[in-house]
Amino acid sequence: MNRHQTVTAISYRKKPAWFNLINSGWRNSYFLGTKINLSKDHLISLARKRTALHDFGNDFWDEPLQRMLDAIEGEAQLSPVGRFITRERLVGLLAVRLRAENDFKRNPHILGQDLYPVQLICGLQRTGTTKLQRLLAADPENRVLLSWEAINPVPLSNDSREKEKRIRTARLSEKALRLMAPSFFAIHPVEHEQPEEDILLLDATFLSTTAEATMHVPSYAAWLEKTDQTIAYQYMIKLLKYLQYQRPAKRWVLKSPHHLEFLDIIKQQMSDVHFIWTHREISESLPSFLSMVAHSQTIFSESVSLARVAEHWVRKTAHMLSRGMAFRENNPDLHFTDVFYDQLVADQFAALDTIYHHRGAVSAALRDRFIKAGQQHRQHKYGMHRYSLADFGWSVEQIKNNFQFYSTFLSNISH
Repeated sequence: MNRHQTVTAISYRKKPAWFNLINSGWRNSYFLGTKINLSKDHLISLARKRTALHDFGNDFWDEPLQRMLDAIEGEAQLSPVGRFITRERLVGLLAVRLRAENDFKRNPHILGQDLYPVQLICGLQRTGTTKLQRLLAADPENRVLLSWEAINPVPLSNDSREKEKRIRTARLSEKALRLMAPSFFAIHPVEHEQPEEDILLLDATFLSTTAEATMHVPSYAAWLEKTDQTIAYQYMIKLLKYLQYQRPAKRWVLKSPHHLEFLDIIKQQMSDVHFIWTHREISESLPSFLSMVAHSQTIFSESVSLARVAEHWVRKTAHMLSRGMAFRENNPDLHFTDVFYDQLVADQFAALDTIYHHRGAVSAALRDRFIKAGQQHRQHKYGMHRYSLADFGWSVEQIKNNFQFYSTFLSNISH
């Protein structure tokens, strides 16, 4: 990857020749029975076979998986490689649940712990959430989910070197992504030993917006939006307890835009939460995110449309904001800190001092850690990302009109 490269929204279809060749050849061999089987029973059978375990636990609910698979088969138009990646990801998630249930039974102390206090970064996509998470990860008292833990939060075995196996798996996944979509890193870095979004833990219940961000699955997304997510957060807490059991600290730093839609459930399920809401001009953050979704979906499918991506996510983004704003309006006494993207980029310590204010001044040693983290994760490390609302058939004026309610909210909290 070239840090001088420029990746644009409209270059989303550009893939390495070998990648296209594999998809073409594989598809042409479907008549030989090479099409990946994505039936629920087959995936469950594979997970049980790979782990030699059977019990998913009493809280396992298979309807979300079936709904997702129905939408994948009926709507997503996955390529052969996309079907392969999807099978491996879903079987991996089922295997996580099997290993977790087995370990929970063998060691009751895992779930007997209290969950650490939580700092929850909950702003929209492309508002500085990744930068802020990586800065806060520099505090040794903070516990973040690392990328290799997100893929395998539960140990693979009792082998003393099993952690290295999990890291190696994540390193291979990162290399595979670099080969399939080398330009993607200029949009969003995916590094196997760096912090990752905890929405990947919610994936273990098959109740998360990951699917609609990476595939065209509107029927599943519509079902998800009207379905109670409590069971997903309850299971996520079980995995967080297992993770803190493996690598202790003092508090969790969680991060995912997904949470903005479900702050009410988080309040119900987590007793001590500091909400950190990142903000950015919507006419800048939204096209950046739409571009990221388009580039993500082309890894899974050759039938991606910028207009279709925008149609889904412009409405969805407004829905997420509305839910988050309503929660905040109804809970004025909760601990919220607002971080503005322009300020975070221009002066990271202005934002960090605000976040740490209630715990006292940031020490000189911690400040040095933040400086090093900022240098390590500098902007445009893997190249420039260019995008425009016009790429998606929208104008700045249209977006500002659609999101006037958010602009009014921002003007009220920033004064």
